[in-house]
Amino acid sequence: MAENGEITTNIKNNIGTIEFYHPKGNSLPGKMLRDLAETITEMGKSPKAHVLVLKSRGDGAFCAGASFDELMAIDNFDEGKHFFMGFALVLNAMRKCPKLIIVRIQGKTVGGGVGIASAGDYTLAHESAAIKLSELALGIGPFVVGPAVERKVGTSAFSTLSVDASGWNSAHWARENGLFSKVWDSHDRLDEEVDSLANQLADYSPQAMEELKKMLWQGTENWDTLLEERAEISGRLVLSDYTKEFIEAFKSS
Repeated sequence: MAENGEITTNIKNNIGTIEFYHPKGNSLPGKMLRDLAETITEMGKSPKAHVLVLKSRGDGAFCAGASFDELMAIDNFDEGKHFFMGFALVLNAMRKCPKLIIVRIQGKTVGGGVGIASAGDYTLAHESAAIKLSELALGIGPFVVGPAVERKVGTSAFSTLSVDASGWNSAHWARENGLFSKVWDSHDRLDEEVDSLANQLADYSPQAMEELKKMLWQGTENWDTLLEERAEISGRLVLSDYTKEFIEAFKSS
């Protein structure tokens, strides 16, 4: 397996599959974020793919969020903004993709991973897939992923996730609040449902699905600017002594 993580793609029977992997809990370093955004954009252009499936490898964590090693290494505003723009690019790539995106969530997901789950057009999860927005505990706040999460779960549930930055919310809580479409009690059943829905959508009219996607994302046309502004907030806050000390303590615990 790739030490620095990898992204693999496949198109079969009009289903485009994108899988990311990183040995540290499927976390997403800056380069992987940009590669993932580019992959989603390119796959969205392929006439061979009528629907996309986005997932991470394995049955453990779906995504551990940002790379703490990279967060620790940031020492100026430009580097901070550049890092958080990686998440902005992924969310905007998912938003702009003309194909419907099914997201498979097999396990716990944190921070940016919750943003990716929220940006899916239909998100299926295993019952172990608890979620947490840990950013406030780091001294940052869920600024970049916020628009995607709030769009999916509403302001009240987003507030709950944002303020209780150390607490986990269950997969069933995520389903009840609209983040997950359905939750299953076995990974085999989860995969069966992902495959079933993907095959169903692959036979539908690509033009009709593209128009539906446009309708579903109405009101988000300002996200290119909005998410960049949010990345600037996070890029500034990540330089604080509080954030540096928190990450050091976390890594040594």
